[in-house]
Amino acid sequence: MSTPNLPAIRACRPAWNKGRIVGQKRPLMPRHVWAIRVRLEIADRVRDLALFNTAIDSKLRGCDLVKLKVADVYAASRVRERASIIQSKTQKPVRFEITEGTRKSLAAWLANPKMVGSQYLWPGRFHERLHISTRQYARLVRDWVTSIGLEPSAYGTHSMRRTKVAQIYRKTGNLRAVQLLLGHTKMDSTVRYLGVELEDALAIAEAVEI
Repeated sequence: MSTPNLPAIRACRPAWNKGRIVGQKRPLMPRHVWAIRVRLEIADRVRDLALFNTAIDSKLRGCDLVKLKVADVYAASRVRERASIIQSKTQKPVRFEITEGTRKSLAAWLANPKMVGSQYLWPGRFHERLHISTRQYARLVRDWVTSIGLEPSAYGTHSMRRTKVAQIYRKTGNLRAVQLLLGHTKMDSTVRYLGVELEDALAIAEAVEI
């Protein structure tokens, strides 16, 4: 008697995301930002402090942040107050502010002997790698959030991108400003990115009297 061809039975593997928090990564709260800054300052991690501050101010995607060049933020022997780059994803320009604290941390990093002759703001460790990779950046973000007791799976590189715009939206309700700062081409993208809900819209509307 012939045996029918039955489908092979494979061992059940656990889902890759079992136990992980999936979906959009949370933005940092202001208290988290200051806690990380203090720890980086105490540890005298000059490069990391400059990178962290620039990530918060620039609101750039990780792929654009790691490729920043010295000339993008530094000119005439000083750190610029504003900078502009072309985004890798959209090939469109986006401008961002460089606040005083970030300028100071960048100036300290640029004065480091490791930066002599470097074209990139965050040079790689090896000669064949011109700048740090997005994976290295992600590991740094994980270290930063873990150092202040946050759950690392809830935060990522997009947390850095979302942190400042989340506060701007919370304080002003100005979606158009957030869209411009993020470099989004469509407002729908900004709405989804911030997770704007009907309750948010109603709260803004209730605050306006005519």
